Amino acid sequence: MIYGERIRLRAMTREDLPLFVDWLNDPEVIQGLMHYQPISIEDEERWFEGMLQTPLDEHPLMIEIPSETRGWEPIGNCSLMKIDWRIRQAEFGIVIGAKQHWNKGYGTEALRLLLRHGFGTLNLNRVYLRVYENNPRAIRAYEKAGLQVEGRLRQGHYYQGQYVDVILMSILRSEWKP
Repeated sequence: MIYGERIRLRAMTREDLPLFVDWLNDPEVIQGLMHYQPISIEDEERWFEGMLQTPLDEHPLMIEIPSETRGWEPIGNCSLMKIDWRIRQAEFGIVIGAKQHWNKGYGTEALRLLLRHGFGTLNLNRVYLRVYENNPRAIRAYEKAGLQVEGRLRQGHYYQGQYVDVILMSILRSEWKP
C-alpha cells in the first residue's frame, strides 16, 4: 500500500472489475479519457488478464478513501505506464470514476503519491501525461501537483463530433517538491 493523508493506493484485484465497467460506461467519466467504446465485463476481464502479464511497476493502483461503512472505498485508479528505463520516464494516467468524489482533491493527492513513488522508489527522472484542453479540472489538478505544460497536439483528439487539442504536461525530478 502507498498511503497519503486522505487516500491510499493499493493493487487492483479481479473483484474491482465490475466497478471499472460501471465507470468506463459512464459518459461523464470517460469524457477526459482515451476510452470511448462501451465495455463489457468480458472485455474488462480480458484487459485484466493482459495487464497481469505486464511489468508490476506498470500495474494500475486503486485509489481508495476511508469509509465509515466499508473500511476503504474505491473511487478510481491511477498508474505509471510506458516506463522507459533508459530515459527513466513514465506516462501518468488516472480516472476518478466515483463522480460524487470529484472536485475534492483526491486526484491531485493520487498524482503526488505516484510522483513520490516514481521519483523516490523507481528512480524516474520524468513523468508526463496527456490531457484534453476541454478538461480544466484535470489541468488544474496537474498544475497543483507541479506539472508544467510542455506542448500541444493541435486537434489531437476527437470527441462527440469535435476536435480538441491534447496538452502535454510533465514534471522532472529536479522540479519535484516532495
